[in-house]
Amino acid sequence: MATHISDRVQSLSPSQTLAMSQKSNELKAQGIDVINLSVGEPDFNTPDHIKEAAKKAIDENYTFYTAVPGYLSLRKAIADKLKNENGLDYAPEQIVVSGGAKQSLCNVILSVINPGDEVIIPTPAWVSYVEMVKLAEGKNVLVPASIEQDFKVTPQQLEDAITPKTRMVLICSPSNPTGSVYTKEELQSLVNVLAKYPDILVLSDEIYEHINFTGSFTSLASFPEIADRTIIVNGVSKAYAMTGWRIGFIAAPLWVAKATNKLQSQYTSGASSVAQKAAEAAYTGSQACVEEMRVAFQRRRDLVVSLAREIPGIKVNEPQGAFYLFPEVSSYFGKKCGDKVINNAADLAMYLLEEGHVATVDGEAFCLPGYIRLSYATSDDNIREAMKRIADALAKLS
Repeated sequence: MATHISDRVQSLSPSQTLAMSQKSNELKAQGIDVINLSVGEPDFNTPDHIKEAAKKAIDENYTFYTAVPGYLSLRKAIADKLKNENGLDYAPEQIVVSGGAKQSLCNVILSVINPGDEVIIPTPAWVSYVEMVKLAEGKNVLVPASIEQDFKVTPQQLEDAITPKTRMVLICSPSNPTGSVYTKEELQSLVNVLAKYPDILVLSDEIYEHINFTGSFTSLASFPEIADRTIIVNGVSKAYAMTGWRIGFIAAPLWVAKATNKLQSQYTSGASSVAQKAAEAAYTGSQACVEEMRVAFQRRRDLVVSLAREIPGIKVNEPQGAFYLFPEVSSYFGKKCGDKVINNAADLAMYLLEEGHVATVDGEAFCLPGYIRLSYATSDDNIREAMKRIADALAKLS
């Protein structure tokens, strides 16, 4: 029979991070020792007290459908977290729990973006933002920020990107893929621009909030000028090493929360009951595990930056959060090794995989060509070996 794939699905691009991970796994299946630096996933196990809460939830039969926006006890725990850690006041009714921060982001975009609405996205940016806007039939307005400006857009760049069709600005800090963190002063300068445009929503992706090496974190929702139109997205995957549990949330103006609740009720309903109870334990239990992992990530950041700076032709900044390095690699374009010619970052990423057996991701997937992304969410030994392999592979290019 003829195939009839919808236009909306055909318009989407496959996730390059998942594609590189799949290629890495294929090589591993062939017996090749590949170090995978392509996936943004903590290598730590979920802390024991969180796993115990999940086991207890099963024993106590938390195995039925939950309310669409999540258990009230979890939403209260999230509201308490936002109050105690961020100084923000949200009622449980303003919080909607979903199957991961990814669903939370998509819920919001599908709920508030109409065909033709413009969404401003500072780039480089996580691969799925652009695709989610496409899904909503919105228009992506990409605002590039290179390594020279620490991958952070300026107020003038933001101002210049705004048009009468602008409906939303999407900001991620700490950032995937760069690890850059906007300071409170830098955010204030962006807020000063947004304050002039009261109809523009602000979507703040704060999933890397706790993997932060600056000593402080400022939520965009803390600025009174835009608080009533800012939507926070966060979750447990990165801070608590709970990627597979699939729990994210939004904290939003009530009308946005109601809209996403309505949408979610029709295509997934509530998130996993057991995972919700585990997330509740994450937010209400000891936070020592979060700090232990943050310290480890900072040590790894220092290690990968120092090793990258020893490789000729690679330009790096010092990321202030998350667990990514986003080096500029264009000095290798035009070089070759045997019959392999490096024309762009995609070629280089494939070369590093095939020649060095290290999986990275082409920066073009994050809307900024000329770069590659490395995730250092792996052991110190893996980082040392991966950077040695990368250096050796690049040394063969001429």
